[in-house]
Amino acid sequence: MPSHVFADRPAPQPPERGDVDALISLARRLRGDVDAVRRDAADQEDDAHGRWQRALCDLAVHHLDDLGAHLGQLKEGLPAQAADSPGPLGRVESFEAPDSFQEDLAEHEADSALHGGSLLSRVGSAEWNLLTDEVSWSDELYQILGRSPESGPMTLDELPAMVFSEDQPLLTAMVTDCLVDGSPIDGEFRMVRTDGGVRTVHMTGEPVLDADGSTASMWAVLRDVSELRRSQRAVRETRHSLQRKEHFAQTERRLAVELQEAVLPPWRGSLQLPEDAPAALDVAAHYLPSADSALIGGDWYDALQLPGGQALLSVGDLTGHGVVATSSMAMLLGALRGMAVAGIAPGQLMAHLNQLLEASAQPALGSAVCCRYEPAERTLTWAQAGHPAPLLFRGGTGRALTPPEGVLLGATPTAQYGQADVRLLPGDVLVLHTDGLTRTSAAEECDTGRLLALAPLFAEAKDAQDCVRAVVEEFGEAERGDDACVMAARIGR
Repeated sequence: MPSHVFADRPAPQPPERGDVDALISLARRLRGDVDAVRRDAADQEDDAHGRWQRALCDLAVHHLDDLGAHLGQLKEGLPAQAADSPGPLGRVESFEAPDSFQEDLAEHEADSALHGGSLLSRVGSAEWNLLTDEVSWSDELYQILGRSPESGPMTLDELPAMVFSEDQPLLTAMVTDCLVDGSPIDGEFRMVRTDGGVRTVHMTGEPVLDADGSTASMWAVLRDVSELRRSQRAVRETRHSLQRKEHFAQTERRLAVELQEAVLPPWRGSLQLPEDAPAALDVAAHYLPSADSALIGGDWYDALQLPGGQALLSVGDLTGHGVVATSSMAMLLGALRGMAVAGIAPGQLMAHLNQLLEASAQPALGSAVCCRYEPAERTLTWAQAGHPAPLLFRGGTGRALTPPEGVLLGATPTAQYGQADVRLLPGDVLVLHTDGLTRTSAAEECDTGRLLALAPLFAEAKDAQDCVRAVVEEFGEAERGDDACVMAARIGR
């Protein structure tokens, strides 16, 4: 193949690993060079040598197409990849390749450096003359097969000795069809180098006929595609791994959602607690998912009528997401309901929840607030564990209740939790919420200012459901980094 095409351009340096744009630019330049060589070869006489040169050019183009397809596979197989055009050599944004591909690329770069860094150094040629028994191999073919030039080329009878036994029938059939029927050769097989290394070789060729139409010789072009095939396997395995992870994530999210829906109270709209009491609570609540729908957390809300005529209100939040967080939330909420029904006061109830979470097989931290409402005296007794205090709205204004002592659940097994009492008036509105409602990221502090600013709307609301609706309209579309719960309870007149 003429070498003047590359004479004015220094050998391209291997692109920085992971720099797909550089690889694409290099592939485009090489494609242009090969097209120039193909035009030169097309002008030559239509003899075996000319056909051999054109075959080399076709193989080089095929190699570049493989490279383009390979980049396309990487683009499709890895997450968050974007391109301006869908073609195999279209521009692709830079990405971080998987470790397996990084290793293949490093091996390919080292081997290319050993062979002079040229793309076509991975293509060798051979000719077997059936009339004179002469065999000629190009220098590149010796390099591909790891055979010393001093050992000389191998005959067609000797060549299968380097091929995997499973692939020998393919090579034998291709050579036989070429010599007997004049069929072109096009196949791929694995060869064992003299140093024990295994290479995957793609072979194309055709017979050269003499004047009477019989086969005089056979030429072939052998292309080393080992790294390319390994990289393609790595891409397929990466894609399959990503698909498995995505399926696992979808399954986990579905289980988390189902568990959450099974545990949270089933009622919708407003709930009267206790029923038929003159100072009953009108209760409504809502769960708000995070901006990332995959982050199903451990937030909960609950409202429960107790045997003595009181009512229990609680909200809480556990660290983490997914099935682990929702299963721990289910455990805590079940324990909270059982202890509340047994008559345990909110402060002592928090202490028991803290010990339960600290001793759990899946350690986590949590925050919670628990309120017990006595309708006969309109008294609220409450405790908290590192959680935003309930907000009390009265007469068109709002304020946060002063919290009693209480640290996060699961922080220390010896934590003590205090209680506080507040006397409520008819028409008062209590709002309980998790901290994800009023902040957009974990780094932000909980800001209740926007909630307190809703006091005029709460004063005009006809029931608790209207209060919750106002909160959702204010916060429901926010780009929260976590899920959240809000509960409103209005004191009957």
